[in-house]
Amino acid sequence: MAAWDLSVTVEDLGADAPPITVSVTSDLHIGGVILKLVEKSQVKRDWSDHALWWEQKQQWLLRTAWTLEKCGIQADAGLIFMAQHKSLRLGLPNGLTLRLRACFSGPVFRTVLGICKMLNIRRPEELSLLRPVEEKKKKKDKDLSEELYDLTEVPLTSGTHYDIIMLCLLYVVDKAHIHSRWLDSSRSLMQQGVQENDRLWLRFKYYCFHDLEPKYDVVRLTQMYEQARWAILLEDIDCTEEEMLLFGAIQYHINKLSLSEPQTMTSSPAMDDLDSALQGLEVKLDGADMYFCFRPKRLTLKGYKQYWFKFKDASISYYKSKEESLGEPIQQINLKGCEAAPDVNVAGQKFCIKLLIPAPEGMNEVYLRCENEEQYSRWMAACRLASKEKSLADRLFQSEVQSIRSFLAMQQTNPNTHTDDSMSINTHSLVSPRYSKKYKVKQLTPRILEAYQNVAQLSLTDALLRFLQIWQALPDFGISFVVVRFKGSRKDEVLGIAPNRLIRIDLGVGDVVKTWRYNNMRQWNVNWDIRQVAIEFDGNVNMAFSCVTADCKIVHEFIGGYIFMSTRSREQSDTLNEELFHKLTGGHEAL
Repeated sequence: MAAWDLSVTVEDLGADAPPITVSVTSDLHIGGVILKLVEKSQVKRDWSDHALWWEQKQQWLLRTAWTLEKCGIQADAGLIFMAQHKSLRLGLPNGLTLRLRACFSGPVFRTVLGICKMLNIRRPEELSLLRPVEEKKKKKDKDLSEELYDLTEVPLTSGTHYDIIMLCLLYVVDKAHIHSRWLDSSRSLMQQGVQENDRLWLRFKYYCFHDLEPKYDVVRLTQMYEQARWAILLEDIDCTEEEMLLFGAIQYHINKLSLSEPQTMTSSPAMDDLDSALQGLEVKLDGADMYFCFRPKRLTLKGYKQYWFKFKDASISYYKSKEESLGEPIQQINLKGCEAAPDVNVAGQKFCIKLLIPAPEGMNEVYLRCENEEQYSRWMAACRLASKEKSLADRLFQSEVQSIRSFLAMQQTNPNTHTDDSMSINTHSLVSPRYSKKYKVKQLTPRILEAYQNVAQLSLTDALLRFLQIWQALPDFGISFVVVRFKGSRKDEVLGIAPNRLIRIDLGVGDVVKTWRYNNMRQWNVNWDIRQVAIEFDGNVNMAFSCVTADCKIVHEFIGGYIFMSTRSREQSDTLNEELFHKLTGGHEAL
């Protein structure tokens, strides 16, 4: 075959260096081109991390056995010979910024695996990279340089620990807009326009935390806490005033322990398996007075009506009165697969349970209002077990009740508890701006210290776990928002993407219109030409939408990612099926 000249820019020789021209033939493989480049450069160094980047096609030429002809390379290709691992500035949930070497040639999913291995973060599939929100710098901050921790000399195969440093960075982020910034897990950093020394955020993307072990998950647990903490402080997730004060108290406790204790985690009783310590219990909940309504209107309790309830097996039945409970119920509701979320205000004596019940066309929303803490604890425990097809005789019932009681006790404040009013705490770093504006420091301080009395005996590990437990119990936990336009609709709406369901939300008033569970999903498809996602559920239920604030690939990856997360089990140990992840999240563009 006829020989022809191919010019290749060698990045390591400098920006002013001319391209190296090598004589090639169309049947020469990529590896042969690299060999000629190295020989002609006359630079003795380790070139093993280098590869060819085709700038015009935004494509890495990593198949070294392929010929130039098979790759479609011609004389005007304009290739660049560069390192596959480059420096990257990485912003962590706790505000720490690291400079490290990351892979720019493989899929982002694999790049995250390497980063998490270096930082000793287990279950890296739960995290991903996204572009940071641009900060508005004040004039007086112009000359301040960013504090960086340089890890570029650390090999990616190591399991390095680093000190957990608490930095206060405040990002005001639109809930729906931020999710348009997630990088595509199937494409490389270079393919997505990320350059050397660019800044990205590493965040937990999928809110289903698998196999959390404090003994092994020091960094993972701390970064999870920081992401939860900032979500609460920035009001990315709603919580009551009572819950905010409790969050503030636990943060205050963690800060105190962090200054006095070494940064180590120990196994927590909360994480231990209690099955062997519990005995089977026969429990009856018949004859509990509760308040009940379907889909109550927001900000009103007018829809509540009192009924007589019976709980049997995994179902609840309700009647007009106790006397009529011997006959047929008004309705019997099977709680298998339901979701039970708390709606509680201890100070206001409000003890409600929000149930999402699976239905043919989505999910029905049901509220139960209990009379007191004891009734709430038992019914909430029963609903949680029933959702997992466990009866009231299950030996886990009593431990679940006790856990809920402990949770409620933490929200109680004792007005007779002595607190040192002279203590000065930075309340602005413990509660969201809404409460900092609503109350003065001298008003917030005693209330936070009162709540602190309920958590003061917790160890550092237990305090972190309790903070995460309360965060995960919030009604809006784990929901990522995207503005979409449903097929057949003339207005924009919000699609909430949760670990186990999709939620259609009215953009105007914030009401939940419809809910669909993943386990009722038969298939989903993406029409990449018109950028539309179509989903089919059991019972011939279909829906389709186009995305307004994010690319449909992001939504597609969220759905496929959550389905992938549901396939994990303890038996799999640390084995990660990367091929299955890309099959569920990639789409034809990635292929």
